[in-house]
Amino acid sequence: MATPSRGSWTGHLGFVLAAAGSAIGLGNIWMFPYRTGTNGGAAFVLVYVIAVVAIGIPLLLSEVLIGRSTKRNPVGAFRVLRGGSMWPALGWLGVAAGFIILSYYGVVAGWALEYTWRCALGGLGAIDSGGVAEFFGRLTSEGPRQVVNQAAVMAATAAIVARGVEAGIERASKILLPLLFALLLVLLGYSLTSEGVGQGLEFLFKPRFDELTWRGVLAALGQAFFSLSLGMGAMITYGSYLGDEERLVWPAFLIAGMDTLLAILAGLVIFPLVFSYGLEPGAGPGLIFITLPKAFLQMPGSGFLATMFFALVLFAAVTSAISLLEVVVSFVVDELGVGRAVASWGAGLLIFGLGVPSAVVPGFLDRVDGLASNWMLPVGGLLIAIFAGWTLKRDEARAAFRGDSGSDAGFDAWRLCVRYLAPTAVAFILLQNIGLID
Repeated sequence: MATPSRGSWTGHLGFVLAAAGSAIGLGNIWMFPYRTGTNGGAAFVLVYVIAVVAIGIPLLLSEVLIGRSTKRNPVGAFRVLRGGSMWPALGWLGVAAGFIILSYYGVVAGWALEYTWRCALGGLGAIDSGGVAEFFGRLTSEGPRQVVNQAAVMAATAAIVARGVEAGIERASKILLPLLFALLLVLLGYSLTSEGVGQGLEFLFKPRFDELTWRGVLAALGQAFFSLSLGMGAMITYGSYLGDEERLVWPAFLIAGMDTLLAILAGLVIFPLVFSYGLEPGAGPGLIFITLPKAFLQMPGSGFLATMFFALVLFAAVTSAISLLEVVVSFVVDELGVGRAVASWGAGLLIFGLGVPSAVVPGFLDRVDGLASNWMLPVGGLLIAIFAGWTLKRDEARAAFRGDSGSDAGFDAWRLCVRYLAPTAVAFILLQNIGLID
């Protein structure tokens, strides 16, 4: 059976925007502000930025070079590099992680979709009919309603991926990512004129190291790791569509930089508004769907601003969903020889079916998220670091950097980080998840 054409990026810009879109997701807008608010503000941000540079970028480079050197999906990549060993199982773990994460990620993205269309059509008054918290509680308890929203998100994601790497994923990234930043900048302009801007800036940029615990340091490490879509095969897959002549190092820094910039900008939007209206900056995951809508309700033009904000959340969710589905689709195309359109819609339908329990069974979403976030991704990241740093020979790894000129200083720094710093940091995250570190 002939293998269907895999496609490729048109250049490094297409790759950077698509990979940045994969990295930028709900974690930037939802989890980063929440964790910053509960772990010392700028002290947390400082540790996070250090972790991105020392751990996130080396692991990102590791995944991209594995993909580019093999031109295969995660399973095929490890089969090419170390066939006949246990390493292809790591590729299977990445494909399974993409499958499982997208199953419940679509449900959460559906919440953003619900808020977006309700704000656009009826303003926040439609949400506030029984109180914001009550509205969110009803939404998350109504299974059929969540399933419909989840289906809409999955259909849009499958439609984009089915069009291919260049015409679908790259083109969508070139539209959605600039639009996402544009929406964020408009909201930022409003936020910086609010009464709480001084408190918000101080909260975000003044370090409070007395509030940064060891658990907060580990949270920053975990945020850097998960925010860059590491350990789930996405960057291996996206790297496989890169040409051999394309550079790796600067695109990796650009991807991480855009991801970090958006997270900080999201904080600059959220915290001044939170302080302006006397809300709690460490309000937990409900910060996005409960706390912020309460602030929007007190603003002039609340319906317009709320619509823009939740459209921002929705676009960020879709760009990440695209990369998660592409991990599965690339496997089906490469290994089974199925056409991209059939693979995209078929995988999308299966993932949608797997996600239905997250929409209708109370507590199921949290349990599946715990499995993926606490175990599958850290284990995948740890094994990626071990493979790139210890299993790949120096000459193999150096050859994978072809297209990057200059001295070996950058390569040696990467190898040092991926051999020692990255696996140590991910091991600490796993130890915390096990309960051996408090």
